[in-house]
Amino acid sequence: MPSLNRPIDEKELLSPVRLCNENGGLNPDAIGWSRIPLTTCNLSRHPLRKKRWNYWAITTPDLLFSITISNVDYLGMVFAYFLDIKSKKFIEKTRSPLFGNGCNLPEEVFESVSYTDPNMSASFTSKPDKTSLCVRSLDFGGLLLDADIQIHYPANHQTMSVVIPWSDTNFQYTSKHNCLPATGSITLGDTVYPLSKGKAFACLDYGRGIWPYKSQWNWASFSGKSGGQVVGINLGAGWTDGTGLTENSLTYNGVVTKLSEDVVFDFDTADYMKPWLINSCKSDRIRLTFTPIYERIATTNVVILTSSVHQMFGYFNGSITPEGHRPIRLENLFGWAEDHHARW
Repeated sequence: MPSLNRPIDEKELLSPVRLCNENGGLNPDAIGWSRIPLTTCNLSRHPLRKKRWNYWAITTPDLLFSITISNVDYLGMVFAYFLDIKSKKFIEKTRSPLFGNGCNLPEEVFESVSYTDPNMSASFTSKPDKTSLCVRSLDFGGLLLDADIQIHYPANHQTMSVVIPWSDTNFQYTSKHNCLPATGSITLGDTVYPLSKGKAFACLDYGRGIWPYKSQWNWASFSGKSGGQVVGINLGAGWTDGTGLTENSLTYNGVVTKLSEDVVFDFDTADYMKPWLINSCKSDRIRLTFTPIYERIATTNVVILTSSVHQMFGYFNGSITPEGHRPIRLENLFGWAEDHHARW
């Protein structure tokens, strides 16, 4: 990829900006990060190279539920999965419409998205203070799936959005929203799993960009309560290396701390179930041990698209240090960490 001919720093964006210029390349003014979504992702041109997705995950002390609507130009990927933490019961269903048929993903974070086919329907309906997730499948591992979830955006709640510039023609906008209270219910067959405010939290991974064909990344995230305080992390590595920007951030009682340093993921590729060490490189702000309890392996091999992900679910222990605070001890906060390799 061609290198950027401009200095890069982690400037904080304070006003709305468009991601792309008229030729479909990266708008230099969009490079940076923000505490609320400010970027219009006006992707154009670059046939078969555009990547768009909205990924939601909801966790409670008892379960994890995730639903994604994505479109990589030549293929759509709509998938939902559910994990019962205590029993380790795991169910996943995927739909892959050719050329992303029915997977129309808009330019703004707070816009509604939906997908419907005879086997699955999913909708993300955005309003000023909440997003409603409705997911239904008549055959979800042989069971009826009916999820009706309300995700709430508290007043002044901060999120983390950043543009990662590999080059003028390869770039990614990601908006990560942690620690959002969730309510509602998830029904599987005859079992209803209620989502109680204060115990259920949601995370959004919103992505829009023009990616290089070969990519690798690590990602770690959790949202929950520790010592009565609401805390969360979004940490990444691999895909941001060498760009001068990171997607690393902490959320503490609704306030985001942006980490302008890399994070190292130390894990055993021969046995992903062994504990992972996740540490910040230049400071002690991230000192975490992640202990997996379940391994989700997802592979795709469709002509020019190959993908292999080991997404581990488990518990984080250690400490994080938000801006203006002493280190905060974390004990058994449930979340995930993953190792992903793709040619897409």
